[in-house]
Amino acid sequence: MSALVIVLDQLSKAWITSHFVYGEHLYVLSVFDLVLAHNTGAAFSFLHDAGGMQRWLFSTIAIVASVWIVWLLRRHSSQTLFALALSLILGGALGNLIDRIAYGYVVDFLSFHWDVYYFPAFNVADSAITCGAFLLIFDSFREARRGTAVG
Repeated sequence: MSALVIVLDQLSKAWITSHFVYGEHLYVLSVFDLVLAHNTGAAFSFLHDAGGMQRWLFSTIAIVASVWIVWLLRRHSSQTLFALALSLILGGALGNLIDRIAYGYVVDFLSFHWDVYYFPAFNVADSAITCGAFLLIFDSFREARRGTAVG
C-alpha cells in the first residue's frame, strides 16, 4: 500500500507541475480548485518561514518516523487495519520526503474552500497520512472496545 501511495502521489505531483505554473488556480467545483503551491513547512505551512532549516528538520523527522513505522509493521503485520493505517502514513511520509529532498519544498495542489475561506492546499501524500491517522484512531477505539468486552 505504501508503494501505491508513493506512486500516486508522485504521478499527481508530476502532472500538476507539468500543467500549471506556480500559483495558478483552476476552478473545478464551487468548493474545490486545483492550484500549484509549494510548501516549505509542514502541515498548514508550519515553520514555512524558518530560513531553510525546516527542510532538513522535517526530512529527518520523516526518515526517523519511517524507520519506526517499518519496525511497527514488522511487529504487527497480523493486525490488518493497524498495518493498513501505518502503510498509508508511511507512503505519505515518503512521498513528501521525496519532494522535500528533491526540491526543498512539498508540492501541494488540492484546494478546498467555502466562499472566501480556504483550507490550506494539500496533496495525495497528505491525504494518505490523514486517512492513516483516522484509521489508527478508529482501530484504537475498536481494540479498546474489544478489550472491555473480553474483560
